[in-house]
Amino acid sequence: MELNNEMTAQQSLRIITETMNNNRRDILRNSAKYYILWGALLTAMSLTVFLLWHFTGKPVWNMLWFAMPAIGYPLAFLLGKKDEAIPNNLIGKPTGHVWGLFGALSITLSAIAIFLVPMPITLIIVILFGCAESVTGLLLKNWAVIIGGFILAVGGAVAAMLLKGAEQILLFTLAGIVLMVTGVIVKSQYK
Repeated sequence: MELNNEMTAQQSLRIITETMNNNRRDILRNSAKYYILWGALLTAMSLTVFLLWHFTGKPVWNMLWFAMPAIGYPLAFLLGKKDEAIPNNLIGKPTGHVWGLFGALSITLSAIAIFLVPMPITLIIVILFGCAESVTGLLLKNWAVIIGGFILAVGGAVAAMLLKGAEQILLFTLAGIVLMVTGVIVKSQYK
């Protein structure tokens, strides 16, 4: 009697679906602390820039934003030392690319706004930020992340047009809070 070791198409599809769902859960479980970290850092940095600009009247304090990656990446590295490896697959890889693209666009557009062509950089970055968070939520199939990003992009865009000067920086305080709340929600969902 011969055993049939070949899987049916349905069995293969079930295994692939289970693997993708498990990877999604693993990524979300690991990412909650990074949402909280970057949210806290964004909140602290935005309040620092706002207060310095507000009390001195000098927008040059916006240059402090370039220190954020220098502070955040080492902290994220230390925070992730004990993490399980994030699956480098159809979910994990694009998620990393979305945030890498957000960072590259934010830094590049900020430099262009400072040195070449003045533009409403707060408006642009808050929309990019919200989009990056929402796309991440779509990839991970998580409504808390999708909605948090949507609220940030739309609410931030409206607020960026209404606020002027140093007060616009407070949008990033709001963004940091939304990011931290998203992290807490995700953390509670995937303990």
